[in-house]
Amino acid sequence: MRKVLIVGAGQSGLQLALTLLEHGYEVTVMSARTPEEIRGGRVMSTQGMFGPALEHERAHGLNLWDEETIPFDGLGLSVAAPDGSRVLDWVAKMDNPGQSVDQRVKMSGWLELFEERGGQLVIHGVTTADLDKLAGMYDLTVVAAGKGELVQLFDRDPSRSPFTAPQRALSLAYTHGVGRRPEHPDFAAVRFNIVPGAGELFMIPCYTLSGNCDILFFEGIPGGPLDVFSDRPSPDEILRRILELMRTYVPWEYERARDAELTDQGGALVGGYTPVVRRPVGELPSGNVVLGMADVVVANDPITGQGANNASHCAELYLREIVANGDRPFDRRWMAATFAKYWDYAKYVTEWTNAMLMPPPPHVLEIIGAAGQIPAVAKRFADGFADPRDFQDWFMTPDKATAYLRSVSAPAQT
Repeated sequence: MRKVLIVGAGQSGLQLALTLLEHGYEVTVMSARTPEEIRGGRVMSTQGMFGPALEHERAHGLNLWDEETIPFDGLGLSVAAPDGSRVLDWVAKMDNPGQSVDQRVKMSGWLELFEERGGQLVIHGVTTADLDKLAGMYDLTVVAAGKGELVQLFDRDPSRSPFTAPQRALSLAYTHGVGRRPEHPDFAAVRFNIVPGAGELFMIPCYTLSGNCDILFFEGIPGGPLDVFSDRPSPDEILRRILELMRTYVPWEYERARDAELTDQGGALVGGYTPVVRRPVGELPSGNVVLGMADVVVANDPITGQGANNASHCAELYLREIVANGDRPFDRRWMAATFAKYWDYAKYVTEWTNAMLMPPPPHVLEIIGAAGQIPAVAKRFADGFADPRDFQDWFMTPDKATAYLRSVSAPAQT
């Protein structure tokens, strides 16, 4: 029985660990926190998972919260005018509903499921020195902890990492008491609100420790009017400032959120990080090599909501490649080749996400405007969040955008 060590207990590491158990691997997960500590801690992120990633979980029996969680059936986009009105507003249903489950709920539940299914859980923070001693005891060591000392094992890839500083100041609050958008009271949707020159507000239906809720999530351009959290305020103060920003810049969203309350004192977070792509193979002082996955090697800004989806796709692909490798060694060449297959997907997510962080070029403005008039354009944009590779065919370049808009605007042939 081949032995695999996974360091990190997030979406990618636990999904990989649980699915490897199905194939008879002896799997050890090292987590810095117990399930109880995770549940009792602060939220770790936002997350919105779309159809294909959710299907991975359902295929492996990991969809533990489907019945409780209110899905989001669509995605809507609004653009603010300087006077607080909307210059654009539309919503489109997606082919397959999405879902957001607070990672405190999901990761604590998956850790317990991992032990129930026969995995070995070790609660211990791991340093490079620790990993250097451990790696030789396993056939394969995977680093899935996207923060902390171990990330430094993986060199930044400058050819794929155009940014050297955070592109957004992030602030979020998990809340109860938010109403549905009046334009679509019969279904929930992720709402994407753009404040030109300042940043974005996302409203995400979510399931948390105390039931269904809504995440209020600002992405502020550094130094701009939404970047007002550098003093690390208390959770209550974070929510107060978020609501004040909503009242000023997106008053239509404030109207349904004015009575919002924090789900709990761990339900708020501020921060930021630099989008980066790292090389997938880390070498330890002993000469042993370890494989990075998901956020360790491809960390995108959350503006496109792809972090958890990338993690799920990475875990599914790594599972397939580990099983296909059979009894052969998990050497440096295999690690590089495995990551290259993941990059064949993740590069499209990265290019699209990085583009969304920039001021929109004319062809993107034309697409966003056309979506308000042509339902097919709005739907294709919304469905692109489930498979961002599609954006390469119509969204990313002016010529493809022009050809696509011409095709959907042309009168039907009789």
